Amino acid sequence: MKSKRKGYRLEHELETILKNAGLNAKRVPLSGATQFQKGDIIVEGLVGESKGRGDGFKNIYKWLGDNDLLFIRADNKDWLAVVPMDLLIELLLLLKEKQKGG
Repeated sequence: MKSKRKGYRLEHELETILKNAGLNAKRVPLSGATQFQKGDIIVEGLVGESKGRGDGFKNIYKWLGDNDLLFIRADNKDWLAVVPMDLLIELLLLLKEKQKGG
């Protein structure tokens, strides 16, 4: 599959998952092809980048295991947090509710 089509498919799938969970999510049109807007998807005002690799992330899945969070850092880089999608959705919905004053 061509990488552009694969990227669109993954971004569309992600947008659908997030919208179905009740979040404001919008795929960035022409993501990667323009300087107008960075990222691939906007979720509750947060800019997100999506990546898909056949089995290129298998170590990340292995390291996360049954944990809620995985923290990773390369030398001389900032820390990153890997969070399962269900937990991320739960956290974003809580944030959305708090911002509405709930």
